[in-house]
Amino acid sequence: MTVENHYRNTLYLISALCMIFMTMILALQPVYLRVVLGVSLEDAGAINANVQVLTEVLDLLIIGYMGHLSDVYGRVRVVVWGFVVAGIAALIVPYSLEVGLFLGIGGLAVFYLMRIVMSLGTTAVTPQLAAVTGDFSDFKDRAPLMSKMAFMMAFGATLVYAVLMQMPRYVGLIPTMLIMPAVAFIGAWLAHRYLIDLTPPVKERKMPWREGLALIKADRRLRLAFLSAFSSRNDLVLIGLFLMLWFVYFADVIGMGHEEAAARGGALIGLIGLVILISIPVWGWFIQRFGRMAALAAGLFLSGIGFISMAFVVNPYDWGIYVPALFMAVGQAGTLIAPQVLTIDLSPPPMRGFILGAFNTIGGIGMIFFVQIGGFLFDWIGPYAPFVFTGIGNLLIMLYALWLMRVEDEPEAGD
Repeated sequence: MTVENHYRNTLYLISALCMIFMTMILALQPVYLRVVLGVSLEDAGAINANVQVLTEVLDLLIIGYMGHLSDVYGRVRVVVWGFVVAGIAALIVPYSLEVGLFLGIGGLAVFYLMRIVMSLGTTAVTPQLAAVTGDFSDFKDRAPLMSKMAFMMAFGATLVYAVLMQMPRYVGLIPTMLIMPAVAFIGAWLAHRYLIDLTPPVKERKMPWREGLALIKADRRLRLAFLSAFSSRNDLVLIGLFLMLWFVYFADVIGMGHEEAAARGGALIGLIGLVILISIPVWGWFIQRFGRMAALAAGLFLSGIGFISMAFVVNPYDWGIYVPALFMAVGQAGTLIAPQVLTIDLSPPPMRGFILGAFNTIGGIGMIFFVQIGGFLFDWIGPYAPFVFTGIGNLLIMLYALWLMRVEDEPEAGD
């Protein structure tokens, strides 16, 4: 079946909406915890990291199963219900304090619970969008299509930090947070109305654990993609969470208001998103010209250098922070696209949802590892420490990629 342009355009738009939803809660979380729930500077790194890690742990329990469900029942159904569940929880999150007081369990407990539900909802959505991209493409046009989808996701994240994060100064924090459920419900409607399933559903209802593990064991290139997911799939989360934390809590040192600090931090992260946007088409060309593994290694190198360079930053409001930020952005664009393209290339269509679920499971484990340790490093050593720790991980995986390029061939059509 020929994929008409309006189906692909719907996929791009839904990808942007999903990233807007996911990025908004991440960006607003430090401000909400500080201003509304009164979390102190001494506990900020650990508590913010704990929220993220708790959601990731629970996501790991369902992400592979959600991919399998998309193979069995269709991608669209899973995407629609994921958006609906996430949107309902997002309606409650801004009122965590009031709901907690009413239930007698505290606002922080309600916030944790609703963040978990929001994350579970988006966990049902995000891997299926990558699976749909694979279904809509073949080997020849997969990298350009994935680049366009990644471009729209980066556009969504950039829109949050560059525009929406300026809104709390003018309309208040709670009204800004109410944008999230609206975005989720619009995404559910668009997916239901304008997205289609192309891959025939599989008849086997059991999870294909044995076949999936055999595929991963047999192909070192797929293992490289999974290792990259472990090391670098957390990068966007880590950048958004710890940079915003750094800006919000450093504001207390220099006497700046928290809303102003959030806006300044959002502007920097928005710039990072803009650079990612500009870089993504270049990475799509790079993948087509030099190959999947070469692009993966180059992205890991650039992002690793950028992260490690954050060790030289003392004041996040100084201009010196922009140099490592630019390296992180350019490298992140490469690590956003190349591992997924490589994974889709090497995944049989009937198992594509399951394999991408496993890919995102490994990414979730990596996120737990780097974000949780990063939260402690933020409190114990300094705000730059989570970035340096992640950069070291990226460079180690890059070395493995360079070695593998010498002993393995790039994927080809029909692999």
